[in-house]
Amino acid sequence: MAKPEELVFAPLGGVGEIGMNLSIYGLGSRQQRAWMAVDLGVSFGDEEHLPGIDLIMPDISFLEKERKNLMGLVLTHAHEDHFGAIIDLWPKLKCPIYATQFSAALFEAKLAAERNAPKIPVTVVPSGGRVDIGPFNVEFIPVAHSIPESHALAIHTTAGIVLHTGDWKIDPTPIIGRPTDEKRLRELGDEGVLALIGDSTNAVRDGRSPSEAEVARTITELVKAAKGRVAVTTFASNVARLKAVADAARAADREVVVVGRAMERVSQVARETGYFDGVQNFRSTDVYGHLPHDKVLALCTGSQGEARAALARIANDDHPEITLNRGDCVIFSSRTIPGNEKAVGSIINNLVLQGVEVITDRDHLVHVSGHPRRDELRDMISWVRPQLLIPVHGEALHLHEHAKLARAAGVPRVLVIRNGDLVKLGPGDPGIIGEVPSGRLYKDGTILEDSKSRAVVERRRMAFSGCAFVAIAMTEQGELADDPEVDLVGIPEKTREGEPFDDLVFDAVVSTIEGLPKARRRDADALGESVRRAVRAVINEHWGKKPPCLVHVLTV
Repeated sequence: MAKPEELVFAPLGGVGEIGMNLSIYGLGSRQQRAWMAVDLGVSFGDEEHLPGIDLIMPDISFLEKERKNLMGLVLTHAHEDHFGAIIDLWPKLKCPIYATQFSAALFEAKLAAERNAPKIPVTVVPSGGRVDIGPFNVEFIPVAHSIPESHALAIHTTAGIVLHTGDWKIDPTPIIGRPTDEKRLRELGDEGVLALIGDSTNAVRDGRSPSEAEVARTITELVKAAKGRVAVTTFASNVARLKAVADAARAADREVVVVGRAMERVSQVARETGYFDGVQNFRSTDVYGHLPHDKVLALCTGSQGEARAALARIANDDHPEITLNRGDCVIFSSRTIPGNEKAVGSIINNLVLQGVEVITDRDHLVHVSGHPRRDELRDMISWVRPQLLIPVHGEALHLHEHAKLARAAGVPRVLVIRNGDLVKLGPGDPGIIGEVPSGRLYKDGTILEDSKSRAVVERRRMAFSGCAFVAIAMTEQGELADDPEVDLVGIPEKTREGEPFDDLVFDAVVSTIEGLPKARRRDADALGESVRRAVRAVINEHWGKKPPCLVHVLTV
């Protein structure tokens, strides 16, 4: 009798963190498995810890090695943390991609906006439809979330059914798109679900997430009450929120001016795919200044404090076409993602200093999360009744709380895992059976580098303590041919006592050279290392920091 095929799962990103989602499923024997990937997203760089790094992506070296066995990549939805790495990483994989219409259209628009982007075909699957991907039969089950056409994936295999929830919530009135398909999820529970791989983002929050319809009502009231200009900032991908803002503007007899490329792109795709049927046409920024103050609403990018986005430029009063004045109003219809508080706070402070009224979710219900709170997690478990639950899409605390809730709800087996853990889902007892390579890639300008990249490590050190550059010209006899050149970058000009650092370093270089035996002076490497140590030591003595020091020795 043939041995049953083993079904395995491994997260390569998105576990122990929020963002950079990439999950893989394997079916077959330990020697030969067919693989399927779910999502391929990014997270965003932090200027404090990763200066110059815009995007962080999952390490796909394992999938590159298994490329001939990789049957396809399936997208749950079109948020950047789920599909933002495809353009950079797909050329290494060249596997088929499967997505529903809106995700495919938004991806196509993103490709069109990229310079020299590769041609990447996407197979469109209908919402609620099924597709065979190698030995996996994948069913796209509609779920509510903060972007159209989010789907949980029911992965049907010979070893059983796995429900990969993607990002979801329960919202009976989502404004755009279909509510979470409770009926189909209950049917899957009746068929028997081997494992639930579930979103943990809001597992620490009690109760239920409010509905998009409630946010729409609040925004309408606020826009109607406003006397001057109104600007609303939100996540560009939240098409339901964009529609709610447009409806509020119409109710208040205001024109909508779209400000920011991402907002323009999503609005265009929403119209093309029918999600903006009945929504008035938006106006371009060049008409903004010609409209009466009480007849305009600016829909802006920049809710997360992005320095180059529309709202930051408006707050700094350097946007070429959009200005706000005393008595105008800005609504932040968004939640600040952890790590962005300082940037968002800076924008709010700048607006307040200009006399602009700022409204956030601290004051009114102007934003709701797209992720399930604890009561919704309990509902999903009761509908699906999985044999095993694995929390994903969350930091350590979120995973822990989701696991605790699942155990209390009676799930027979619960596994908390890390990126790179290879988990046997079935048949038989589930558990961690190994490890696959996982890690991070940094998008540095147009180059992809791994997390141990010398450039990234050195740039972090330079951001902390600057850099010292020393050029020395020596004769073949081991004598100085000319005065050393010293250039200090990012280092204070003077010590606490008021002595110029340039002079201190110059003196340290000269005295170090003069104190070396002639033979050592004629050895460029030994001379350079001695000078490097002396420069770092003298700067540390007077500043308390040891900057990198680059010494160039030239023999003349």
